[in-house]
Amino acid sequence: MKKAASTFLVLFAVVVLFSAGYAVPETEQVIITQFGKAVGQPIIDSGLHVKLPFIQTVNRIEKRVLEWDGIPTEMPTKDKLYITVDTYARWRIADAETYFVRLRDVRSAVSRMNDILGSETRNAVAAHDLVEMVRTTRDRKPATDTALGETALSTGLSPIQLGRARIDEIILEESKPKLTEYGIELLDIRIKRVTYHQAVAAKIFQRMVSERAQIADRYRSEGQGEAAKILGQRERDLKQIESEAYRQVQAIEGKADAEASAIYASAYNQTPQAREFYGFIRSLETYRTAFDRGTTVVLTTDDGFLRFFKGDPTPKPAEP
Repeated sequence: MKKAASTFLVLFAVVVLFSAGYAVPETEQVIITQFGKAVGQPIIDSGLHVKLPFIQTVNRIEKRVLEWDGIPTEMPTKDKLYITVDTYARWRIADAETYFVRLRDVRSAVSRMNDILGSETRNAVAAHDLVEMVRTTRDRKPATDTALGETALSTGLSPIQLGRARIDEIILEESKPKLTEYGIELLDIRIKRVTYHQAVAAKIFQRMVSERAQIADRYRSEGQGEAAKILGQRERDLKQIESEAYRQVQAIEGKADAEASAIYASAYNQTPQAREFYGFIRSLETYRTAFDRGTTVVLTTDDGFLRFFKGDPTPKPAEP
């Protein structure tokens, strides 16, 4: 009997000891509750701790940085264009007592963050144009195709005022105080992805096509201008070459005529027979150019122009 009682006491002591002691790891903090109400301050130091057995309960709360992955939500921008925004955040439990009293667990915290972060994201998107959501920072320059050169085409979008990075900061600044009331410290929130609505995507693609068409028209215009310039230069060069060739031809012909005249004059002055032969040749050339089929010429019979037709090559002196 005494042995059974002592065994029972030993077992009871072991149970009490295990019920009273608990360990706190580095990654957790503990809230002790008694009859459902928090007792004392949160225990954040790791190690072995003691509580009242059977009466008090250990509630473990994460001390590490936690992640929040938002639900992709469709929302309008300031310029009335619908986009689907996907966000993510990092947070931790800064005030374990407040967190435990108001939320109790991570599931409730995530639900509350869905409401607050989703609302602030919607407000920030609605207060800015689409281009602010697409461009990361204000000073970031868009990539350009170096093969196209610099273009001064208008994209139809307003200039960047803030950029998406600054909008992320605005959402963080607006959401942080609201989550502090629940013992949550919001460390960071970012827009992970922006997806265009089908109608918006069609407009953007149409704008891209329009810009490329403008670039193509610009290069066609420049090409036509260059072609006209080349053709004009070719015409000028051709006329210059023709003019120079004509000048050289005239110079050669003039020189040849002068040399021929000199030869004719030299031959003409050598003998009477040479002079007569020269006159005969020149008369034949004159006949060839003066008379043609259908030509009518009225001359007197004693005209010197017809002396070779009469068989008398010697011209007769004119009667007084």
